[in-house]
Amino acid sequence: MAHAFETLLIQIREQLLMMSSITERNFSLALRAVLERDDSFADTVEADDDEIDQLEVQIDEMIVTYIATRGPVATDCRLMMCASKICRDLERIGDEATTIARRGRELNHEPALSEFLNVIPLMADTAQEMLRDAIGAYIDGNVESAPEIIARDKSVDALFKSHLKELIEKMKTDSSSITRCIGLLRITKAIERVADHAANIAEEVYYLYKAQDLRHGQNKPS
Repeated sequence: MAHAFETLLIQIREQLLMMSSITERNFSLALRAVLERDDSFADTVEADDDEIDQLEVQIDEMIVTYIATRGPVATDCRLMMCASKICRDLERIGDEATTIARRGRELNHEPALSEFLNVIPLMADTAQEMLRDAIGAYIDGNVESAPEIIARDKSVDALFKSHLKELIEKMKTDSSSITRCIGLLRITKAIERVADHAANIAEEVYYLYKAQDLRHGQNKPS
């Protein structure tokens, strides 16, 4: 019986890693849809989002099975909580990728606001690195990297706020750009949310290995 529980833990871990890989790929493709003005990337993102949703359902079912049959306590309980929350955050990152893809498809049929596109890769690179590093911390148990990953979210927030001001000024002076500016705003807001979810994953990993909650500035490492 112990072997069966261990097998289920391995399966949950493997499914999470698969979900992470597909989610990160979709995020990258959504950004390419915007930056390369290519609808085919947006189409792929929307089609593959169903796979992310299905993985979420499968992982949730495995977690429920483990809890119902194992009755986990202490570390095992935290492991299930962490896996469930990571799964949720990955699914929401997938949703944000779909939002980026759809808004990108709309913008691809309008004249480009090229001067406002430079911030997108800056924000996206940081968000994607945060996601990659947070999942890496989960895999490797490198909990000490979690606070630094979380701290990077502030740089994404700062870029978004600056971008928002620029878009507002553009809309004030050029009413013909309003629809496109709103589309770009929704894209950069989605990227900012991806970084938030990556930070959430880092917090969850820290809790898994340290049994300390970093949310809302609690138990901040010195």
